[in-house]
Amino acid sequence: MEYRKLGTTTIEVSVICLGTMTFGEQNTEAEAFEQLDYALTQGVNFIDTAELYAIPPKAETYGLTERYVGNWLHKSGRRENVILATKVVGPGADWLPHIRHGKMRLDRANIEAALNASLQRLQTDYIDLYQLHWPDRKTNFFGQLGYEHDTQDQPIPIEETLQVLGDLVQAGKIRHIGLSNETPWGTMTFLQHAEQKALPRVVSVQNPYCLLNRSYEVGLAEVSIREQCGLLAYSPLGFGVLSGKYLGDANPPGARISLFPDYTRYCSAAAEQATRDYVELAQQHGLDPAQMALAYVNQRPFLTSTIIGATNMAQLQSNIASIDLQLSAEVLAGIEAIHDRHPNPSP
Repeated sequence: MEYRKLGTTTIEVSVICLGTMTFGEQNTEAEAFEQLDYALTQGVNFIDTAELYAIPPKAETYGLTERYVGNWLHKSGRRENVILATKVVGPGADWLPHIRHGKMRLDRANIEAALNASLQRLQTDYIDLYQLHWPDRKTNFFGQLGYEHDTQDQPIPIEETLQVLGDLVQAGKIRHIGLSNETPWGTMTFLQHAEQKALPRVVSVQNPYCLLNRSYEVGLAEVSIREQCGLLAYSPLGFGVLSGKYLGDANPPGARISLFPDYTRYCSAAAEQATRDYVELAQQHGLDPAQMALAYVNQRPFLTSTIIGATNMAQLQSNIASIDLQLSAEVLAGIEAIHDRHPNPSP
């Protein structure tokens, strides 16, 4: 396993991070325990979860993923062996009425309520990395393009959110803070307030990044490198699309898009053609397409960790093993050629 510094901290996290959002929906608690046990034997020390999970979000499974992780931490006694990350949700009254009655904002009341509930579910006294799952303000995330400013939007000020997080760091409940689904402007504003007000500095940005969506490179990659605020890449396989298993209108049983067909972000005609080309490139070089896609993400200079997810042990083993794959110059050139033909089909 390879390890990298988490931002400006002294913490070293595994380049492969175990994502857990399937726990409680596609995976039972026993399967979650098996995944966690195996990941640690392979050197993974970084676990990512969120109060929102399991996915897709619904009242019946809200917080269940954290509960499974907490039960494993209690049973295994491995809390000191892992870097534990979780998240607080942003506004979402229209689609998340089951979370704090749909009145979530990134203010003191909501952040403290969310954190305390997460600590209880996770059966721990502190979170190593506490992340804002998405911005409080109206901006572009979850694949939205064409930013339109809303003059009626009244978000919680970033400085106010940061002050609350700072108080929780001082209280010992959080070690470090991170962002998710953020923009370059948002990330730099958090960093600016931290410097000017002596508040905690964000150490990571958890955003989507894969061969079908390299939009992070446009602005945030430079921020990550210059500000030591690295990417935690989620959806590195584009909901599993880059494995090639959905090509030809296939619907493999138990796969995410087979179960949840509304998850179409990586399923456009352009994305399918790009995926076909990437799969063919991998096959030409004797590579597993999913491992090639993950290895590409693993090797990015602005990356801190790649968040993988799996619903069975074969997937998990293969995904973790991607850390041992170094892509040749010829393969990398082939990837760039495909990207030139099909740039970011799934932003």
